[in-house]
Amino acid sequence: MNTVEVRHIAKSFGDIAAVKDVNFEIKSGEIFGLLGPNGAGKTTTIRMMLDIFRPDKGEIEILGGKMDADKKERIGYMPEERGLYQEIALEPCLLYLAVLKGMPAATAKPRLAELLERFDLDHVKKQKVKSLSKGMQQKAQIISTILHEPELIIIDEPFTSLDPVNTRLVKSVIRELRDDGCTMLMSTHQMHQVEELCDRILLIDHGTNLLYGELKEIQQRFTGHELLVTAPTELPPLPGVIRTESHNQAVKLYLEPQVTPQAIMRSLLEREVAVDSFQVARPSLEDIFVQVVEAEDES
Repeated sequence: MNTVEVRHIAKSFGDIAAVKDVNFEIKSGEIFGLLGPNGAGKTTTIRMMLDIFRPDKGEIEILGGKMDADKKERIGYMPEERGLYQEIALEPCLLYLAVLKGMPAATAKPRLAELLERFDLDHVKKQKVKSLSKGMQQKAQIISTILHEPELIIIDEPFTSLDPVNTRLVKSVIRELRDDGCTMLMSTHQMHQVEELCDRILLIDHGTNLLYGELKEIQQRFTGHELLVTAPTELPPLPGVIRTESHNQAVKLYLEPQVTPQAIMRSLLEREVAVDSFQVARPSLEDIFVQVVEAEDES
Protein backbone atom coordinates (compact mmCIF):
# COMPACT_ATOMS: atom_id res chain seq x y z
CA MET A 1 0.00 0.00 0.00
CA ASN A 2 1.17 3.53 -0.77
CA THR A 3 0.91 6.27 1.82
CA VAL A 4 1.37 8.99 -0.81
CA GLU A 5 0.51 9.02 -4.52
CA VAL A 6 1.40 12.08 -6.57
CA ARG A 7 0.25 11.86 -10.18
CA HIS A 8 1.71 14.29 -12.71
CA ILE A 9 1.11 17.48 -10.75
CA ALA A 10 1.86 20.98 -11.99
CA LYS A 11 1.70 24.42 -10.39
CA SER A 12 2.39 27.88 -11.78
CA PHE A 13 2.49 31.29 -10.13
CA GLY A 14 1.75 33.79 -12.85
CA ASP A 15 4.26 33.15 -15.63
CA ILE A 16 6.53 31.05 -13.40
CA ALA A 17 6.07 27.28 -13.62
CA ALA A 18 7.26 26.13 -10.18
CA VAL A 19 6.27 22.51 -10.85
CA LYS A 20 5.77 21.24 -14.40
CA ASP A 21 5.28 17.47 -14.12
CA VAL A 22 6.16 15.65 -10.89
CA ASN A 23 5.07 12.06 -10.42
CA PHE A 24 5.92 9.63 -7.59
CA GLU A 25 4.59 7.41 -4.84
CA ILE A 26 5.75 6.79 -1.28
CA LYS A 27 5.33 3.29 0.07
CA SER A 28 4.05 2.72 3.58
CA GLY A 29 6.84 2.40 6.12
CA GLU A 30 9.68 3.74 3.97
CA ILE A 31 11.96 6.76 4.16
CA PHE A 32 11.68 8.62 0.87
CA GLY A 33 14.12 11.32 -0.23
CA LEU A 34 12.85 14.32 -2.21
CA LEU A 35 15.92 15.98 -3.70
CA GLY A 36 16.77 18.79 -6.04
CA PRO A 37 18.74 22.03 -6.36
CA ASN A 38 17.37 25.31 -5.05
CA GLY A 39 14.33 26.34 -7.05
CA ALA A 40 13.67 22.81 -8.34
CA GLY A 41 10.08 22.75 -7.04
CA LYS A 42 10.53 20.68 -3.86
CA THR A 43 8.82 23.06 -1.45
CA THR A 44 5.95 23.72 -3.85
CA THR A 45 5.47 19.97 -4.26
CA ILE A 46 5.36 19.48 -0.49
CA ARG A 47 2.88 22.33 -0.07
CA MET A 48 0.61 20.78 -2.66
CA MET A 49 0.81 17.46 -0.81
CA LEU A 50 -0.29 19.27 2.35
CA ASP A 51 -3.13 21.09 0.55
CA ILE A 52 -1.53 24.48 1.20
CA PHE A 53 -1.49 24.97 -2.58
CA ARG A 54 -3.88 23.32 -5.00
CA PRO A 55 -2.24 21.83 -8.11
CA ASP A 56 -3.20 23.32 -11.46
CA LYS A 57 -3.35 19.78 -12.79
CA GLY A 58 -2.70 16.26 -11.59
CA GLU A 59 -3.88 14.41 -8.51
CA ILE A 60 -2.58 13.78 -4.99
CA GLU A 61 -3.73 11.11 -2.56
CA ILE A 62 -2.49 11.06 1.03
CA LEU A 63 -3.20 8.26 3.51
CA GLY A 64 -5.67 6.62 1.18
CA GLY A 65 -7.50 9.55 -0.35
CA LYS A 66 -7.88 13.30 -0.68
CA MET A 67 -6.51 15.54 2.04
CA ASP A 68 -8.96 16.53 4.78
CA ALA A 69 -8.86 17.84 8.35
CA ASP A 70 -8.55 14.36 9.83
CA LYS A 71 -5.56 13.49 7.66
CA LYS A 72 -3.80 16.73 8.60
CA GLU A 73 -3.82 15.60 12.23
CA ARG A 74 -2.15 12.33 11.17
CA ILE A 75 0.75 14.16 9.50
CA GLY A 76 3.82 15.69 11.08
CA TYR A 77 5.39 18.50 9.04
CA MET A 78 8.65 20.31 9.75
CA PRO A 79 9.22 23.08 7.20
CA GLU A 80 12.63 24.60 6.56
CA GLU A 81 11.26 27.86 7.98
CA ARG A 82 10.78 26.97 11.63
CA GLY A 83 7.48 27.71 13.38
CA LEU A 84 7.87 27.53 17.16
CA TYR A 85 6.37 30.30 19.28
CA GLN A 86 9.38 32.27 20.49
CA GLU A 87 7.89 34.15 23.44
CA ILE A 88 6.64 31.22 25.53
CA ALA A 89 8.45 28.49 27.41
CA LEU A 90 9.48 25.37 25.51
CA GLU A 91 7.35 22.81 27.36
CA PRO A 92 3.96 24.58 27.06
CA CYS A 93 4.81 25.53 23.48
CA LEU A 94 5.32 21.91 22.43
CA LEU A 95 2.33 20.72 24.44
CA TYR A 96 0.08 23.32 22.80
CA LEU A 97 1.22 22.29 19.31
CA ALA A 98 0.48 18.62 20.11
CA VAL A 99 -3.02 19.50 21.28
CA LEU A 100 -3.58 21.45 18.05
CA LYS A 101 -2.79 18.20 16.22
CA GLY A 102 -5.58 16.40 18.10
CA MET A 103 -3.55 14.71 20.85
CA PRO A 104 -5.14 15.01 24.33
CA ALA A 105 -2.96 16.93 26.77
CA ALA A 106 -3.05 14.03 29.22
CA THR A 107 -1.55 11.77 26.55
CA ALA A 108 0.92 14.34 25.26
CA LYS A 109 2.47 15.26 28.64
CA PRO A 110 4.20 11.94 29.46
CA ARG A 111 5.31 11.44 25.85
CA LEU A 112 6.70 14.99 25.78
CA ALA A 113 8.59 14.36 29.01
CA GLU A 114 10.25 11.29 27.45
CA LEU A 115 11.21 13.15 24.30
CA LEU A 116 12.58 16.18 26.16
CA GLU A 117 14.80 13.87 28.17
CA ARG A 118 15.93 11.90 25.12
CA PHE A 119 16.78 15.06 23.18
CA ASP A 120 18.56 16.54 26.22
CA LEU A 121 16.14 19.45 26.48
CA ASP A 122 14.58 18.63 29.86
CA HIS A 123 16.80 21.15 31.63
CA VAL A 124 15.59 24.03 29.40
CA LYS A 125 11.89 23.18 29.23
CA LYS A 126 10.93 26.23 31.34
CA GLN A 127 12.98 28.65 29.24
CA LYS A 128 11.51 30.75 26.46
CA VAL A 129 12.06 29.28 23.03
CA LYS A 130 13.85 32.41 21.84
CA SER A 131 16.54 31.92 24.51
CA LEU A 132 17.55 28.51 23.18
CA SER A 133 20.45 27.89 20.80
CA LYS A 134 19.79 27.10 17.15
CA GLY A 135 20.62 23.45 17.75
CA MET A 136 18.20 23.25 20.70
CA GLN A 137 15.45 24.90 18.67
CA GLN A 138 16.08 22.42 15.86
CA LYS A 139 15.66 19.50 18.24
CA ALA A 140 12.53 21.11 19.69
CA GLN A 141 11.11 21.46 16.19
CA ILE A 142 11.71 17.76 15.57
CA ILE A 143 9.95 16.91 18.83
CA SER A 144 7.00 19.05 17.74
CA THR A 145 6.87 17.15 14.45
CA ILE A 146 6.76 13.67 15.99
CA LEU A 147 5.10 14.29 19.37
CA HIS A 148 1.54 13.54 18.24
CA GLU A 149 2.64 10.19 16.76
CA PRO A 150 1.87 10.92 13.09
CA GLU A 151 1.53 8.22 10.44
CA LEU A 152 3.28 10.37 7.81
CA ILE A 153 6.18 12.69 8.60
CA ILE A 154 7.46 15.31 6.16
CA ILE A 155 10.73 16.94 7.21
CA ASP A 156 12.68 19.62 5.39
CA GLU A 157 16.41 19.87 6.25
CA PRO A 158 16.19 17.99 9.58
CA PHE A 159 19.93 18.20 10.35
CA THR A 160 20.37 21.97 10.14
CA SER A 161 22.34 23.41 13.11
CA LEU A 162 22.92 19.98 14.67
CA ASP A 163 26.35 18.87 15.88
CA PRO A 164 27.56 15.31 15.11
CA VAL A 165 26.23 13.88 18.38
CA ASN A 166 22.73 15.26 17.85
CA THR A 167 22.81 14.38 14.15
CA ARG A 168 23.41 10.77 15.16
CA LEU A 169 20.56 10.99 17.68
CA VAL A 170 18.11 12.32 15.08
CA LYS A 171 19.11 9.62 12.59
CA SER A 172 18.48 6.99 15.25
CA VAL A 173 15.03 8.45 15.95
CA ILE A 174 14.21 8.52 12.23
CA ARG A 175 15.14 4.84 11.86
CA GLU A 176 13.07 3.90 14.90
CA LEU A 177 10.04 5.71 13.53
CA ARG A 178 10.43 3.86 10.23
CA ASP A 179 10.78 0.53 12.06
CA ASP A 180 7.56 1.31 13.95
CA GLY A 181 5.70 1.68 10.65
CA CYS A 182 5.83 5.45 10.16
CA THR A 183 6.25 6.70 6.60
CA MET A 184 8.64 9.59 6.05
CA LEU A 185 9.48 12.06 3.31
CA MET A 186 12.81 13.79 3.86
CA SER A 187 14.03 16.75 1.84
CA THR A 188 17.65 17.76 2.38
CA HIS A 189 20.78 18.95 0.58
CA GLN A 190 22.95 16.67 2.72
CA MET A 191 23.41 13.80 0.30
CA HIS A 192 25.36 11.59 2.70
CA GLN A 193 22.40 11.62 5.09
CA VAL A 194 20.12 10.52 2.26
CA GLU A 195 22.49 7.65 1.44
CA GLU A 196 22.37 6.49 5.04
CA LEU A 197 18.63 6.78 5.59
CA CYS A 198 16.52 6.68 2.45
CA ASP A 199 15.06 3.61 0.80
CA ARG A 200 14.04 5.38 -2.41
CA ILE A 201 14.51 8.86 -3.85
CA LEU A 202 13.15 11.32 -6.36
CA LEU A 203 15.45 13.94 -7.85
CA ILE A 204 13.62 16.82 -9.49
CA ASP A 205 14.89 19.87 -11.35
CA HIS A 206 13.01 22.66 -13.11
CA GLY A 207 9.80 21.14 -11.77
CA THR A 208 10.15 17.71 -13.42
CA ASN A 209 11.37 14.23 -12.50
CA LEU A 210 15.02 13.46 -13.28
CA LEU A 211 15.76 10.34 -11.22
CA TYR A 212 13.30 8.14 -9.37
CA GLY A 213 13.57 4.76 -7.72
CA GLU A 214 15.46 2.66 -5.22
CA LEU A 215 18.67 4.31 -4.07
CA LYS A 216 20.79 1.18 -4.50
CA GLU A 217 19.46 0.61 -8.02
CA ILE A 218 20.20 4.21 -9.00
CA GLN A 219 23.75 3.98 -7.68
CA GLN A 220 24.23 0.69 -9.54
CA ARG A 221 23.00 2.35 -12.73
CA PHE A 222 25.77 4.96 -12.49
CA THR A 223 28.48 2.54 -11.40
CA GLY A 224 31.24 2.12 -13.98
CA HIS A 225 32.09 5.77 -14.60
CA GLU A 226 34.41 6.11 -11.63
CA LEU A 227 37.47 4.02 -10.75
CA LEU A 228 39.76 3.80 -7.73
CA VAL A 229 43.36 3.03 -8.64
CA THR A 230 46.41 2.73 -6.40
CA ALA A 231 49.85 2.71 -7.96
CA PRO A 232 53.44 3.18 -6.72
CA THR A 233 53.98 6.04 -9.19
CA GLU A 234 51.91 8.91 -10.49
CA LEU A 235 49.39 7.90 -13.16
CA PRO A 236 49.95 9.32 -16.66
CA PRO A 237 47.17 11.11 -18.55
CA LEU A 238 44.75 8.51 -19.89
CA PRO A 239 42.29 8.80 -22.77
CA GLY A 240 38.69 8.81 -21.62
CA VAL A 241 39.42 10.19 -18.16
CA ILE A 242 37.67 13.50 -17.51
CA ARG A 243 39.50 14.31 -14.29
CA THR A 244 41.29 12.74 -11.34
CA GLU A 245 41.42 13.46 -7.63
CA SER A 246 43.06 11.99 -4.55
CA HIS A 247 40.85 9.62 -2.60
CA ASN A 248 42.42 8.34 0.63
CA GLN A 249 45.47 6.39 -0.59
CA ALA A 250 44.11 5.98 -4.12
CA VAL A 251 43.41 8.09 -7.19
CA LYS A 252 39.81 8.47 -8.27
CA LEU A 253 39.31 8.54 -12.04
CA TYR A 254 36.14 10.06 -13.52
CA LEU A 255 35.40 8.54 -16.93
CA GLU A 256 33.62 9.86 -19.97
CA PRO A 257 30.16 8.23 -20.31
CA GLN A 258 31.16 5.97 -23.23
CA VAL A 259 34.43 4.77 -21.68
CA THR A 260 34.53 1.43 -19.86
CA PRO A 261 36.74 0.36 -16.94
CA GLN A 262 38.20 -2.33 -19.24
CA ALA A 263 39.40 0.37 -21.65
CA ILE A 264 41.21 2.17 -18.83
CA MET A 265 42.82 -1.07 -17.71
CA ARG A 266 44.07 -1.69 -21.27
CA SER A 267 45.50 1.84 -21.37
CA LEU A 268 47.38 1.23 -18.13
CA LEU A 269 48.77 -2.09 -19.39
CA GLU A 270 49.81 -0.57 -22.72
CA ARG A 271 51.73 2.11 -20.82
CA GLU A 272 53.25 -0.51 -18.54
CA VAL A 273 51.96 1.25 -15.44
CA ALA A 274 52.37 -0.81 -12.27
CA VAL A 275 49.02 -1.02 -10.47
CA ASP A 276 48.53 -2.17 -6.88
CA SER A 277 44.73 -2.12 -7.00
CA PHE A 278 42.03 -1.34 -9.53
CA GLN A 279 38.34 -1.25 -8.69
CA VAL A 280 35.10 0.21 -9.93
CA ALA A 281 33.94 2.87 -7.46
CA ARG A 282 30.33 3.09 -6.45
CA PRO A 283 29.46 6.75 -7.04
CA SER A 284 28.20 8.82 -4.15
CA LEU A 285 24.72 10.25 -4.37
CA GLU A 286 26.28 13.71 -4.41
CA ASP A 287 28.27 12.80 -7.55
CA ILE A 288 25.15 11.42 -9.21
CA PHE A 289 23.16 14.51 -8.20
CA VAL A 290 25.72 16.89 -9.71
CA GLN A 291 26.14 14.81 -12.87
CA VAL A 292 22.42 14.55 -13.59
CA VAL A 293 21.59 18.17 -12.78
CA GLU A 294 24.49 19.52 -14.87
CA ALA A 295 23.48 17.31 -17.79
CA GLU A 296 19.90 18.59 -17.52
CA ASP A 297 21.06 22.22 -17.42
CA GLU A 298 23.19 21.69 -20.54
CA SER A 299 20.38 20.06 -22.55
